[in-house]
Amino acid sequence: MPPTHKRKETVIATPLDAGARLDRVLAARIEGLSRTRLKALILEGAVTIGGRTIRDPEHRVNAADTIDVGVPSSEEPEPKAENIPLTIVYEDDDLIVIDKPRGLVVHPAPGHHSGTLVNALIAHCGDTLSGIGGVKRPGIVHRLDKDTTGLLVAAKNDRAHQKLSFQFADHGREGPLVREYLAFVWGAPGRPRGTINAPIDRHPHARDKMAVRQNGRQAITHWQLLESYPGTDGKPVASMLACRLETGRTHQIRVHLAHAGHPLLGDETYGTGYRTKAVHLPPAAQAALEALGRQALHAYLLGFEHPTSGEELRFRSELPADLARLREALSKAHASRPDVKSKPKKRKK
Repeated sequence: MPPTHKRKETVIATPLDAGARLDRVLAARIEGLSRTRLKALILEGAVTIGGRTIRDPEHRVNAADTIDVGVPSSEEPEPKAENIPLTIVYEDDDLIVIDKPRGLVVHPAPGHHSGTLVNALIAHCGDTLSGIGGVKRPGIVHRLDKDTTGLLVAAKNDRAHQKLSFQFADHGREGPLVREYLAFVWGAPGRPRGTINAPIDRHPHARDKMAVRQNGRQAITHWQLLESYPGTDGKPVASMLACRLETGRTHQIRVHLAHAGHPLLGDETYGTGYRTKAVHLPPAAQAALEALGRQALHAYLLGFEHPTSGEELRFRSELPADLARLREALSKAHASRPDVKSKPKKRKK
């Protein structure tokens, strides 16, 4: 991990700054840092006034305030090859499909400068890896959250990257791309299938979260109920859904299911209000959920058109061991068990 040296920028507020927002004052006075970057630094706790940490970008400045900003040094510009084991599902000269384990970050980012999928791909693919994704994201066409498991494809050359990126941008509306997930959620929907069409944008108060926002970007998730699991009181306490993405927003499935009242089991970001429901799980399921330590989400199906041959490829991934144990524990309470291979139906065009 590169050193985290910081430089300090100090701003003395003038009478003209009095009453103005902190982020606006800093943006006007510090050259080379955008207001967006400064807002992020404020939220991260890197800004102090008179030695007191201020985490509110809208904080109103007083005349003569001494404002200190700790600016991290630039990150290492190019990720290095690291010999990280990969579960390779398919590979040829154009692309590689892997089954991502929990805990693996897809590309370098603040707090994760090494040990990422990109570091592993650089070691495995060498100089053939596509550079279109940029220095930090070579070969990356799409991503999965750190603790979401399942199938992910990366491009090994620029031509493949362009064609795969086009398919992912279209999200299967016109082409053969399909991305489906298995999601274990709290409660059970009142109907067998449905669509969540709710725009998503950055959470207004928590920069590491997303939220359904009226003026956000369009986000559409199709879901189908596969299994439901009764709790100790005989009522449905949890379910397994198949979710198909029609758009690809950050945390989309997690945000949409929480918005619908069925957050993912184990989701500490979007499902914290449902922790008390664990008392209604059978003891074995409580133990399995406690041991899970992550959101119960798995990218089990990935299909796309090969960028060179035009062949339609489709890959499936079995539930990883931790989710398989959770499902087994939930199922012991006489759950209904439709065919797990059934899929949400595409909407008619």
